[in-house]
Amino acid sequence: MKLICIGRNYTDHIKELENEKPTDPVVFLKPDTSILLKKQPFFIPDFSDDIHHEVEVLVKINKVGKHIDKKFAHKYYDEIGLGIDFTARDLQSQLKAKGLPWEKAKAFDGAAVIGKWLPKTQFQNIDTINFSLKKNNTVVQSANTALMLWKIDDLIEYVSKYFTLKIGDIIFTGTPAGVGKVFTNDELKGYIENEELFSIKIK
Repeated sequence: MKLICIGRNYTDHIKELENEKPTDPVVFLKPDTSILLKKQPFFIPDFSDDIHHEVEVLVKINKVGKHIDKKFAHKYYDEIGLGIDFTARDLQSQLKAKGLPWEKAKAFDGAAVIGKWLPKTQFQNIDTINFSLKKNNTVVQSANTALMLWKIDDLIEYVSKYFTLKIGDIIFTGTPAGVGKVFTNDELKGYIENEELFSIKIK
């Protein structure tokens, strides 16, 4: 399975990092080795002094698809989740400045947190889901999927032009503003509506 990640999908986060607003979704991949094992802490890697949390709504693909039309996209998933796209911001900035790929800053071991999954049927409208991240019991990121530049079904249509979607693939749909550095002994908790979907210790 693969993790398909979307960058720059919330206007406030684009402004936060002083990036240009894209005309198409920004897409990058993480390997399955980047998934943080269940009940394991996140260890800050020795190659970065500036690891940032980025909370994101996740979508799990439930059947194989290619060139999926938006009107059929809803048939390709039945679970919604929440996770973190950990980013080595210092390393990413160095690589971007040189015009180099930045997978090393995004796809390292443990860089993808995947929380509990919820049935899509639990939501009246997946395009109006509230989600948030608490760091040490203080809300640091909070948004609604209505603020996405490209909604979930848009992303499935776009991504499937380039990559065949397979059962178990996960789409990270982008992060809102409020990203920030994590420190040893921090605790991160992610919520969809008022339900806690993950809790991570930083080591």
